[in-house]
Amino acid sequence: MLLLALDTSTSAVSVALWDERGQLASSHVVDPQAHGEILAPGIREVFATAGRRPAELTHVVTGVGPGPFTGLRVGIVTARTLAHVVGLTAAGLSGLDALAHRAWTSGVRERILVATDARRKEVYWGVYDLDAEGIHAHDDPQVGPAAELPADVRALPNVGRGGLLYADALPTRVVVCEDALDVDAADLADLARRRLAAGHELLPAEPLYLRRPDAVPSATVKSVLRQ
Repeated sequence: MLLLALDTSTSAVSVALWDERGQLASSHVVDPQAHGEILAPGIREVFATAGRRPAELTHVVTGVGPGPFTGLRVGIVTARTLAHVVGLTAAGLSGLDALAHRAWTSGVRERILVATDARRKEVYWGVYDLDAEGIHAHDDPQVGPAAELPADVRALPNVGRGGLLYADALPTRVVVCEDALDVDAADLADLARRRLAAGHELLPAEPLYLRRPDAVPSATVKSVLRQ
């Protein structure tokens, strides 16, 4: 197995290359304004660091959000393009699932809130139960002002940048992974690997926008890698 995971659904541009033993290489840059400029070099970097080639890939997995339209589209279009070039079909995973998985691998075993920055003073959010078996989402992801989440949800320990931005509304951070602000492709890769090994299907590489875009990009990605 050789699995490439990438995510541009949050402020980070994140890429990770994994095989059946674990992580081979990764790139993680926080820059919410430069997803398109950073992603392709990050992909080339992880292949060069690992000494592997795109033709060896068996899986391409992308974060499907929820996230802002333009940044999210960059990652999904790139994943689809790369997968097509090497004869694969890109698969998807929720970025909220990835952040919940980060908490789970950090040893958290309780109900938590995952909240990421949705801009417009809102958060993308979901509630998860974490137990010995893994993460369990309560419902589909939602979007709204942090202060308007149900009181019992706002009181939960939280991970993601949303809890940092709106600490008055979401005051309780998960201490063991306070630095889990944005989706990390390494968490996507590990979660995808575990789910595939258990025989579970991943999501299609289709975006979870949850609301209409602020702007539509003028062009899509023409090419990703020429190796």
